[in-house]
Amino acid sequence: MNLPVSNKNQAASFLPRKRWFLPALILLALLCGAGAASAQTNTLNLNLGLNGVGQVNDVDSAIKVLGIMTLLTLAPSIILLMTCFTRIVIVLSFVRQALSLQGAPSNQIIIGLSLFLTFFIMSPVWDQIDQQALQPLRAKQITSQEAIARGSVPLRNFMLKQTRAKDLELFVSMAKLPPSAPDELPMHVVIPSFVISELRTAFQMGFLLFVPFILIDLIVATVLMSMGMMMMPPMSISLPLKILLFVLVDGWHLIVSSIVQSFGS
Repeated sequence: MNLPVSNKNQAASFLPRKRWFLPALILLALLCGAGAASAQTNTLNLNLGLNGVGQVNDVDSAIKVLGIMTLLTLAPSIILLMTCFTRIVIVLSFVRQALSLQGAPSNQIIIGLSLFLTFFIMSPVWDQIDQQALQPLRAKQITSQEAIARGSVPLRNFMLKQTRAKDLELFVSMAKLPPSAPDELPMHVVIPSFVISELRTAFQMGFLLFVPFILIDLIVATVLMSMGMMMMPPMSISLPLKILLFVLVDGWHLIVSSIVQSFGS
């Protein structure tokens, strides 16, 4: 069988390549075997945080991942009950009810505004946590346990500043703790004391918001009754007046500034 000239040239060029193809394949197999052996050797090296000289001993990485997952699970509860979010969202809900508006602003807007106001008010606390706990932890100067202890101090100070002494004494007595300074109280006592104090403050602010709008309802109802318009619902007259009053006094500006200033005292 006679091959064409081009096929003969291709076969001739393939023969020299075939000579180095098998050794290259063997060399590649040896390199893969060596890599697998070195990977197995590295896998067997168990680091418990005691191999480094001059480094801070810390917990294993698996425990850190478990702690991070736990914090992510508890993040909504932390934002709801350990920050200023509770007071803000309750006050904004009272504003909507005082205006007799059922769906404006919607729940999404109220919660979103409450979150951004929470981030604004809590930003000094976050900065202190970052400087005192997170930055030394990233630099491997402290362990994760020390970072948690340091990071809880600014948050504890914020909650204690907004907590009434009466509420704090209530949970201290129920926990049967000895007399101690507020800075030495455990978090399971500070957190519920802070929550009920926030609820009380939020309801006080909500009551003050209801007073002018209740007066508008009373005036409108009295005028309609004096005019003999019994069948006309007072809400159809008082609702536009409430909205007009709220806009004229720049209500959102006053409410947001009052909320922010209430945490600065």
